[in-house]
Amino acid sequence: MKIGIIGAGNIGGNLTRRLTALGHDVSVANSRGPQTLTALAEETGATPVLVEEAANGAEVVVVTIPLKAVANLPKGFLDGAAANVAVIDTNNYYPGRDGRIAAILDEGLTESRWVARQIGHTVIKAFNGTYAQDILDAHRPAGAPDRLALPVAGDDEAAKRVVRALIDELGFDTVDSGTLDESWRQQPGTPVYGLREGVDAITKGLAEASPERTGDFKG
Repeated sequence: MKIGIIGAGNIGGNLTRRLTALGHDVSVANSRGPQTLTALAEETGATPVLVEEAANGAEVVVVTIPLKAVANLPKGFLDGAAANVAVIDTNNYYPGRDGRIAAILDEGLTESRWVARQIGHTVIKAFNGTYAQDILDAHRPAGAPDRLALPVAGDDEAAKRVVRALIDELGFDTVDSGTLDESWRQQPGTPVYGLREGVDAITKGLAEASPERTGDFKG
């Protein structure tokens, strides 16, 4: 597939490494410009581009930047994407880093619902509680007893199927955690956030989650 990745930090960089290794055509962008991505491009064969170009022709777009930066993404950056593009949101809201977002803290909007509103396109929430190194080191073949599972939330069932199939190709099982309005079940502070376990434990953790924000995540 043609895949655009916006953000070349820990998650974005390691997704670039794995997806190119699997044979996907990856374009990668960051806020500092393609000239800063030369090393990653040489390592992986990915194409460094401007943020405005990252989604061009893409069937999947990954947005993996600090949540506070989402509102500053170029207007219409998805205009050149494939008609049924699946947009993956890996982001988390950390009030200490991202500042006060009233729609999340006061109105109870889920983080990914807020992202979807900012970019004007529905998203699939995935990888938000995944350790970046696990993308490189913890992938396992289907059926392996120690295969990890990732929760996936979203409203668009077709896009969710595309994302779950891609995660399976990356070497992880998935558990459907519901719609974007239910994606609080995998936000920071919940039982599955950072949980390195299989399908049964992830399913149990999702069921035990509370929508109440806790600790440093309360704002």
